[in-house]
Amino acid sequence: MELTVPDVIELRPFTSDDLPAVRQLLIDVHADAFADQMHDEFHQRFPWFVDHWGAMGGFTCVVAYDGDEPVGFAYGAPAGPGREWWREYIVPAPEDPSTFSVSELMVRPQWRKRGISERLLHSLLRDRTEALAVLLVDTTHRRVEALYEAWGYRRVGTQRPFADSPLYAVMVAELPLSDG
Repeated sequence: MELTVPDVIELRPFTSDDLPAVRQLLIDVHADAFADQMHDEFHQRFPWFVDHWGAMGGFTCVVAYDGDEPVGFAYGAPAGPGREWWREYIVPAPEDPSTFSVSELMVRPQWRKRGISERLLHSLLRDRTEALAVLLVDTTHRRVEALYEAWGYRRVGTQRPFADSPLYAVMVAELPLSDG
């Protein structure tokens, strides 16, 4: 069966107050987006990450919908002052180190390559007051890293935040992102 996607994808914002209503939706989209990797313990812990990030002050999430069907999401939260974990990679640190940490950006396979990821990221970061945005990209996903570079991010280092996680490229962008 061929999936047809309308040109209009609706983006809906959510905050930590909305997490009880969207938590399972995020977990389900993740399970679909990473269906081929769900045997991995790191991916199986995704519900913990949702709860961890959702409990952070300033948590923001944007979900893309095709009608009533969730097709992807992006979420993150501001890093507290002095908690800019990317600092070791940029010397000297920027004058304004305020940072929004993008934790997740994913689109279900059937809706990929339609510009939804870029729309989600720009919507998530559009009204941010922080000077910088930071995120991690699996270093084996060069095409994903190249997309972020096209959107204004640059690699500043690599990091393995958990013993069982992939090696990630640490990527930083100045805000606001330019419309690419």
